[in-house]
Amino acid sequence: MNRYRGSVLGSAVTYLVLCLLSVVFLIPFYVLLRNAFMTTPEITATDWHWLPSSLNWDNFTSLFDNPERPFGRSLANSLLIAVISAPVSTLFASMAGYALARINVPGRGVVLSLIVGTLMIPQAVTFLPTFVVVGSMGGVNTMWGLIAPGLFNAFAVVLFRSFYLSFPAEIEEAGRIDGLSYLGVYGRIILPNSVTMIASLGALSFIEAWNSFLWPLMIGQDPNSWTVQIALSSFLTSQTVNLPELFAGTAVAILPLVIMFLVAQRHIVQGIAMSGLKS
Repeated sequence: MNRYRGSVLGSAVTYLVLCLLSVVFLIPFYVLLRNAFMTTPEITATDWHWLPSSLNWDNFTSLFDNPERPFGRSLANSLLIAVISAPVSTLFASMAGYALARINVPGRGVVLSLIVGTLMIPQAVTFLPTFVVVGSMGGVNTMWGLIAPGLFNAFAVVLFRSFYLSFPAEIEEAGRIDGLSYLGVYGRIILPNSVTMIASLGALSFIEAWNSFLWPLMIGQDPNSWTVQIALSSFLTSQTVNLPELFAGTAVAILPLVIMFLVAQRHIVQGIAMSGLKS
């Protein structure tokens, strides 16, 4: 009986702590939504107000009415970049990870070392040479210039290699006996059994592409090539500060990420667990 009471008490304390932590993590979202419906005087007022005096929907409508800040076009650009980059980069990483894990060719270890080495180089260091290469090919202010440099994900390659090393080799050998090549084994056996990892890393790639700022800022110099992150930064400059539209735009911008996380959170957790990255 005492053991049962201790178990119930422990569960109650655990749920209480989780509820408190949930409230703490939800506070920024509450402040974001609250400010999105407020006016500038209400946001900057010294007195705290839990709710806006009235729902100011003009903050959202004005987002899409300013031709100098094409917010709708920026949303479409970010969505296009994320929708293309996430599946393509994940597929490339899966193919590279499988090749490094299963295809025994000379120099495989050197290639793996070079890929891991790129993870140690700060991303900002590679922006200038990448810009020179992409710019010389006419990629400035183009969608392919925004998308192409992000199609290779070294971190995802390493995770996929780790995952495929733990994949049962007997299943692959059965496919080889049936006459399948490496590509056939990958397409018919490996890929269908990698759905969880692909969904997990695909969701993370989508979030990374959506939140990308520095590279789109360099290559997308025309407002029609802006992504949503650059459009949001235009509301807060040294000349102008538009807090209501900034908060409203942020609320709109995080909506796809919230939906993506709610849909793919189970796959993200399972994918990280299957890759061997456990705490």
